[in-house]
Parts: sequence; structure tokens; C-alpha cells
Amino acid sequence: MKSVFLFASVALCALSAPALAQDANPQPAADDAAADPLGMNEIVVTAQPRAVNKLDSSVSVSSLGAAAIAEAAPRTTAEIFRSIPGIRSESTGGDGNANIAVRGLPVASGGAKFLQLQEDGMPVMQFGDIAFGNADIFLRADQTIASIQAVRGGSASTLASNAPGGVINFISNTGEKDGGVVMATAGVDYEDYRVDFDYGGHIDDKTTFNVGGFWRSGEGPRDAGYTANRGYQIKANLTRKFDAGYVRVYFKHLDDHAISYLPMPTRVTGTNANPTFGSIDGFDIKSDTIQSAYFTSATGLDGQNNRRTTNLKDGMRPLVNAVGLEAVFDVADGLKLEERFRYQSVKGRFVSPFPAEIGGAQGIADSTGNYLANGSFSGGAAGAYSLQYATGPNAGKAFTGGANGLAMRTHLFNVDINDFGGFTNDLKLTKTFGDYSLTAGLYNARQTIDMDWVWDSFLMEVNGHNAALLNVMDNASGKVLSQNGLYAYGVPFWGNCCTRSYNVDYDIIAPYAAFNAQVGPVNFDASIRYDSVKARGDYAGATQAVLDVNQNGTIDPTETSVSVMNNGAASPVNYNVHYVSWSVGANYRVSNDLAVFARASRGGRANADRLLFGLIQPDGSVRKADAINYVNQYELGVKLRSGPFALFLTGFHAKTQEQNFEATSQRFFSRVYKATGLELEAAYRKGIFDLRAGATYTHATIAKDAITPANEGNRPRRQAELLYSFTPALDFGAARVGFNVIGTTKAFAQDNNQLVFPAYAQVNAFVNVHPVDNVEVSLNANNLFNATGITEAEEGAIVDNATNFVRARSINGRTISASVKYTF
Repeated sequence: MKSVFLFASVALCALSAPALAQDANPQPAADDAAADPLGMNEIVVTAQPRAVNKLDSSVSVSSLGAAAIAEAAPRTTAEIFRSIPGIRSESTGGDGNANIAVRGLPVASGGAKFLQLQEDGMPVMQFGDIAFGNADIFLRADQTIASIQAVRGGSASTLASNAPGGVINFISNTGEKDGGVVMATAGVDYEDYRVDFDYGGHIDDKTTFNVGGFWRSGEGPRDAGYTANRGYQIKANLTRKFDAGYVRVYFKHLDDHAISYLPMPTRVTGTNANPTFGSIDGFDIKSDTIQSAYFTSATGLDGQNNRRTTNLKDGMRPLVNAVGLEAVFDVADGLKLEERFRYQSVKGRFVSPFPAEIGGAQGIADSTGNYLANGSFSGGAAGAYSLQYATGPNAGKAFTGGANGLAMRTHLFNVDINDFGGFTNDLKLTKTFGDYSLTAGLYNARQTIDMDWVWDSFLMEVNGHNAALLNVMDNASGKVLSQNGLYAYGVPFWGNCCTRSYNVDYDIIAPYAAFNAQVGPVNFDASIRYDSVKARGDYAGATQAVLDVNQNGTIDPTETSVSVMNNGAASPVNYNVHYVSWSVGANYRVSNDLAVFARASRGGRANADRLLFGLIQPDGSVRKADAINYVNQYELGVKLRSGPFALFLTGFHAKTQEQNFEATSQRFFSRVYKATGLELEAAYRKGIFDLRAGATYTHATIAKDAITPANEGNRPRRQAELLYSFTPALDFGAARVGFNVIGTTKAFAQDNNQLVFPAYAQVNAFVNVHPVDNVEVSLNANNLFNATGITEAEEGAIVDNATNFVRARSINGRTISASVKYTF
């Protein structure tokens, strides 16, 4: 009832209806414009058919400039998104693999299914939730970014493919302003070193350039025991202006290694309704990780069943080379032609240990020993097996439980990204007739998804400071059954589910059209898009075999049942699907400083690789109901600026279909979600004081669950009713100080709505000082008060009033960094 009241309140303010790709020279976010604290005059270039300022647009859009980004004290790209109203970013995975959603839409498995991440108007990936290849893995924020624009809902349905929830667009500097910046950053209480640079300007009066990037090296915010984050990025662009338009070419090279934080061993006491999440003795959930200096390599098989050794230090390993072209010309009176093209080569790896089970050391020893001896994790005599250290300074000695008496069954997620390359081409023609315009466009793209999953099983101690691998010993014979901590080539604890290989090309052709009219104070727009998706390729699963993997001439207990890729029995992928998306909206300019808008949209999203987990038919076809998910959205909003104050308020209602597959739980989803809520963005700037604030209230339910009907009526997992952020600051000219608060009310760990994630608020703080002209010295703290905030858990329930050990992800603990920036 509360959500209905809030939605109706907005409806009283908005009696009209919404609108809107990438323009030549977007204005930067107006961080310093005292008269326009929310940048209402800023031109919206994201998911729009024609340039229009925020006050005249009928979409919910936010901008972050360089200063606002820095003041959020982000340690990763995904942490930037937490400051954008309407965006839910579960950014606890490191520099990638974040779960990102738009208000009202679910994150049933992972990634950013209904949201598209873009660089200069072109998608980073055509699908935002590729398993172990989420789009944010291949995206890095640095000093080359002029601003970030985020469109929620609205015309994102029709102005981008596979993005009915919205678009977040990273807009680069293009050298319009001569000069540059060099910035050095170091962790104060953690190991991290980084250098950023950006330089651009005019070659002549019609030619500009910009070049920049970063280099970094360090352990990261958690105790990995080795240099876990290392790499660099270089971006460059060159723009030539002509009398009738411009041509821009650009280049990006990203070569990075970033540690991936998967769920951590976590202690939970209390009850499901009122739990206390905390650390296990010897393992701090806010500063430790299961990565270890004693577990940095693993020998097994690759996707062709050849022996290979994996370097676990690779973590998330994006290797990206991208080139692009952007050309915009007035080809005749009132006729504009726009062409944008991007080609990229993408390869890499995703490797990280995942805790499949946490339990008493003896129980883990017995179940694993029985599996190695008898092929089953159950049965056998208690105490028949024991553990000993396999790596580290105690290698060969008996393991008696360490600091907590626990051991951990660990599955090594080991994924080769052979090819995620492809191209995107967006060609459109806009004809303007006075106050009316008509746009016709053709979008054409290819996304290759070629990857191999080869996962193995290990035992580890539960220790946050360089955990050792553990071997299993048969007490009767004194024989060690496992090898250097490895007890299986595959993941038998999960039924050897996850060895697989696939190579599929997804071709997208999408003609679209948009109409815009300015009739007095009313801006009306309507758009439609027809997406055709062609999928061609094949995929293979695993078969079990007896194989001498370590090539020592004998079959060891770990080699009696090896998961090998069954490439000789690959299955085809051969289908075509089509769907229509539409959006219509209007904005009414009540006065120079007040506008109201409304919008209705229906957008589609083609599922990609996640269909390969059981939904592709033997002949390669797929049901359209499984291949396409639709999102219906309705929005009402009001935009206001009054002196130093500005407000952007949007009421929304969304209905979402979703079919999905989650690798870590081996579960399928087939659901309908409904959500109603209110999104707020506000700013105040007067004198030395300024404040930015955002909040999203969402009342969401699982309206239908075809696989687990008992979930119907429950709140979707990890969906809090209220997300909020605010950043107050004082600017004295020579110094600027402030803090940033990001908070959430309670949420449920899983869709059964039993185990609760408690509410939490994270405080980040910053101090920027200008000791001399062109020099800025900054100190910022992320999670200043070292709060605990749980964003994800594998378990959906605990035993009340007992000590439970679950697998969960917490926000990082307090980290402090210092930087020196020189502007020239």
C-alpha cells in the first residue's frame, strides 16, 4: 500500500508522457554549476534519437562527472554505480563480475541481464550477463572519462538491443579542452599503486585528440598474499571537424589482471529473521579472502583435454583491443546522417576458488576420503581418514583444524575466454521538419561467445592469511589419496556438472524508428525496434574417464573418474528469434524550471549462453518463450530546479519475465516479477555547502514461479525495499571535505525469504587540498567505519540459535588511499 501511495503521489504531478544514441560532443556533467545543481541543462546523448537536455527529456537520467566519481571513493568501476539513483550494484566481487540491476528489475543469477554498459555509445558486450564474462570485467574507469550518463528504463528499450532496463554510458574526453592531468594514487593501509594520465587538445582549429589511461599494481583491498591486481589501459581518439559535421576514430587497449572475490566463509548466529553475520576465527570477512600465496597454480586439463597448468594469479584477465569510428554529418537541409562502428578483439580468463562446502575438518576428511576410496561422499567409517597440509610451511604435517577446526571444499572456477570479440554498427538518418523529427536506423552486431569451463576440486583450511591446501590420508594404510590438495579433476560434489565448452556466434540485426515532436511546451516521442537474433555454433559437456592426468604412469585415486570435454559429441546451436520493442512518452515543460513526464515501454532481451544449460533442443532450436524475456515499464516523473535546489522524482511500475540458469547452485529460473516504486535524485548547492542525494524505494514480488511455486508472493532475493546515498561537502576553495553514505535496508538472501541480510550503511570520506596552483592532494576512505554489509549468500536459511557457517560476500572493510594530481 505504501508503494501505491507513493506512485499515486507522482501521478498527481505528472499528467503527460517519454523519449530518446550518442552525440558528437556531449557537455560534461555540471558538477560545479551552482545554478544548475543536477545539470538539468546537460545534453542527454545516451539512448536518445536526438540530443535534448534533461529538463526537456522524458526519461529518467542521471550524470556523474569526474568530481562526483572521485568523491564516492570507488575502488572498482562497479562501486561507482552505487551512487546512481535507481541502480543496484552488488559490487563485492572486485574489478568485475558485479551484479547490476535497474530499479524494479531482478538479478536472478548474476551480471547485468537487463542493463547495457557502453563506452561512447557502443556496447562493451552485447549481453551483460555472459557467464563468467560480465560486461564490467572488460570496462575500467580512469581519467579519460568526462562523465557517466545512466538512463533507467524508457527509450533504452528501443535505442539499444538487450537493454530494456537501461544504459550506463562512459563518455570519454575528446580534447575539446587543451591540457591534461597526471595522478598518482597509493593505498595507505593496503597495498595498491596506480598512475593515471590524460592529455588532449587541438592539433589545429579543426582537429582535436585525446590520449590517456592507467597503470596499476598491488595486492588489493583484501589479504591475497600476492600481487593480485596488475595491468594497464590505453585509450586514444582523434576528431576532425568539417563544415557539415565531424569524423572521430578511437582506440582502446586493456591488459589487466584483477582478483575475483567469490563468497567467503562466514559465521552466522541468531535467527533467520534476526541474524548476526560475523567472522570466523582466523578469517575476517571484510579484509581476508580464500586466495592464497600457497595456492597460485593448478595442473589439470584444458578445453581440448590437454594437460596444462593454470596461473591462479590471472584472476579476471581481460585482454581487449578495440577500434571505432564515429561520423556525424548534415547531408542536406534538415537531414543528418550518423554512423558509429566498433570492432573489438576480446580474450582472457576467469579463475577463482569457490567454497563449495564449509564444515568440520573431520567430516570433510571422511566424506572426501570415502569418495576417493569408494566413489561416494556418504558412508564409510567415521574417523577413517585424516587431513594433512599439502602446501605451505607445514606441508606434510598433520592438520588438526587450525584456528577454527574447519576445512573447506573448494571448487576452482577455471574458465578460458577464447574469444568474446565482435563488432557493432549503428547507422541512422534523422530528418527534421521544423518542430518535428523522424529517425530511421539500422543496428547490426555480432557477439562471439567461445569459452571453456574446466573446474577441479581441492581441500583447503579456513584461514584468511595464506590458507594452505590439504591432502586426505587413509589412516589404515597411511596412504595419501589426494595430490597437492586436489582430490578430483572435475566437481563430483556437484555431480560433475560444470565441465563444458561452447563456441557460438550471435548476430543481431535491428531496424528501428523514432518520432519526436515539440508542440509548445510538450515534447512527445515514440520509438519502435525490431530485433532479429541468429545463433549458430555448438556446445559440449563432460564425460567421465580414467585418465593419467599427471602423466606419472599410474592411475591415482584422483584419476579414476576425470571430467573430460566430450568434444566428439558436441550439440548444435541453430536458431533464429525475433521480437518487437516499443516506447512512447511525453514531457510537459510547466515553466522554465519545472517539467513533468510520463512514459510507457515494452522492451525485449534475448538470452544468450545461459540457454545452453538445458534449454537448447537436440536439433539446436529453442522455444521463443525461453529465448526472449520482456520487460513492461510505466514511469511518471517530475523535474524541478529552484535556486540552489534541484529534484528529479520518478515513479515506476515494472513487470519482468525471466528464464535463467545459475552455475553455482545448478538451478533454473522461470519467473515473472512485478515491482512498483519511487526513485529520487536531489541536489542542493549554496555558498560553500553542497549536497547530492539519491534514493530508490521498491516494492517487488515474485508474481509467478513455474519451477518453485512456493516462492510466489515472496520478495526477490537480495532486493531491499530502500536503497539510498547522499554526499554532503564543504568547499573552501583551497580545500574540499565531505563524505558519502551508501545504505540499504534489509533484504532476503534467497527467494524462500527466510535468511535476512541486515540493513547497513557504508560511509566513505574525502579531503581534497590545493597546496599550490594546479596541484591537488587527496585523502579518501572507503568504508570509513569498517561496517559489515552482506550482499550475497549461497544459503537461504540457517539453524536458529546455533553457530552456522555459510558462504557469503561482504563489502570490503576500511581502506584509505592518498593521491596527488597535477593538472596542466
